[in-house]
Amino acid sequence: MAQWRSDDLGEGFERLDLDLGEDNEGPLTATLVRALPPRRPLLDRLLRRERPLEAVDVLYVHGWSDYFFQTSLARFFTDRGARFFALDLRKYGRSLREGQTPGFITQLDDYGAEIELALAEIAEQTAAGEQRRLVLFGHSTGGLVLSLWAAAHPGRADAVILNSPWIEFQLSATARQLIAPIINLSARIHAFDVGPQFDYGYYDRAQHEVGPAEDLARVNDAWRPSRAHAVHTGWLRAILDGHARVHSGLGIEVPILTLLSQSWAAPLRWSEELTRADTVLEVDEVAAAAVRLGSNVTVERIDGALHDVFLSSLEAREEAYARLDRWLVGWQAADRIGS
Repeated sequence: MAQWRSDDLGEGFERLDLDLGEDNEGPLTATLVRALPPRRPLLDRLLRRERPLEAVDVLYVHGWSDYFFQTSLARFFTDRGARFFALDLRKYGRSLREGQTPGFITQLDDYGAEIELALAEIAEQTAAGEQRRLVLFGHSTGGLVLSLWAAAHPGRADAVILNSPWIEFQLSATARQLIAPIINLSARIHAFDVGPQFDYGYYDRAQHEVGPAEDLARVNDAWRPSRAHAVHTGWLRAILDGHARVHSGLGIEVPILTLLSQSWAAPLRWSEELTRADTVLEVDEVAAAAVRLGSNVTVERIDGALHDVFLSSLEAREEAYARLDRWLVGWQAADRIGS
């Protein structure tokens, strides 16, 4: 049986391997990382003063060509009393094994296996009778994965937080509908065919120029290369299918927060503008798609933010954390009133 062990992120972070069986590339593993809240000061315990997220568990899922390394984000939640868990999905980050195609999958719903294993492990760490709330937190592709899962499993999560979720094709829904038949046909014949690479490393450069140095210094370049992993047609078909399902409406019943940059910039050549905008997703398209996720959706646009709003410049980053905190306070208050 797999055991928790120290993680490369250092003190306060541990990891656990989750066995997913195997596929045609060999054994499959996902990795669950955890950070637990510090013990409350004695006076707070004596006075029964609780932190705002004392009975909350957060499950974070990363984006494409990425993995979890954002210790600052984890500490934001643990400092408020939450237990923070992050999944490195199969064939990503800590879960990537030699001989595997990074990030490759043909059905996004397959990620339900590691999500369920992660939630089972979280439940194992919960005392009998203890009532806790679950917040799903997804970045980019992880936001798409968790949105689809939440829609398919009503009543399991209590809130969804999305950091620049990839819930619509970069160009538009119309463009997606035009290319989807071509991608579907290609994927059925040659699922591992590689599409053109349009990532020149500018997004990675922008993060390192303005983002949190402490977090970015920990990045493993083998797991998160400066230019994204190759895009295969079988994987892209799964993504476009997810986008189509969002476009049709997911009907998620719990409150949803979507954090986005205020602007988008095409990363065709380097300029300082790329340090103040999302260069991965067309944010207006994402904002329009967000309202199709459910009936209780808040969209926050952060001026000067990058694609990962929590890896942006200090000013944009602080604004993103402030808005996240404000939303969580409101969510908690509404939850208390509702109960």
